[in-house]
Amino acid sequence: MSSLFFGRGNLGQDPELREVETGDGKRQVVTLRVYFDRPVPDGDGGFEDRGGFWMDVTVWGARAEQAARVLRKGARVAVAGRLVQRAWTDREGNERTSLEVVADSVDLDIARIEQVAWRERAGKEQGRGEEEAAAASA
Repeated sequence: MSSLFFGRGNLGQDPELREVETGDGKRQVVTLRVYFDRPVPDGDGGFEDRGGFWMDVTVWGARAEQAARVLRKGARVAVAGRLVQRAWTDREGNERTSLEVVADSVDLDIARIEQVAWRERAGKEQGRGEEEAAAASA
């Protein structure tokens, strides 16, 4: 099964870049654990939060390297790709299935980046002042 998927959510952990052997040689891959929102129109021009769901997102090749370099836990992302169902057997021999997104693109939510950048900048400025005060009192 494979169908198109688009969603927005937050990373639940830092991405971990791996190198795997494929039929075409070695390739870079990163799996992102994303909590996707489920906003539903409320009829008044806004949206109502209906919870969400966790899903793995797989990114391959150069995009995987970029994702591992740029993304961090908590980052707000927009994901577009193919929804893929995978069948596998667990250790006890039971047949299992899972859904994942094989991403064509993973984009950062610019508004979220701005909020994080301001928070980090404010923290650095406070830290700088504390260091200067400690140096002056020594």
